[in-house]
Amino acid sequence: MAMRITELRSRLSDYFSDSDTYSRDIVHAELGGMTVNEALTRGFEPGDIWKAVVAHNPEMPAKFR
Repeated sequence: MAMRITELRSRLSDYFSDSDTYSRDIVHAELGGMTVNEALTRGFEPGDIWKAVVAHNPEMPAKFR
């Protein structure tokens, strides 16, 4: 089953204290130099964006992955 945008946003807020700022400001090489919000606007799948966020944050504990 594909991840929905609401699930992506929920996972981001579970891990990041300010997920709105993270989604707007942090550029990911894993997303071709885009932020989470830019990738969503360009039609990237939320599940692929989440995988990129996890790859960008290797210190993320397994319970958040």
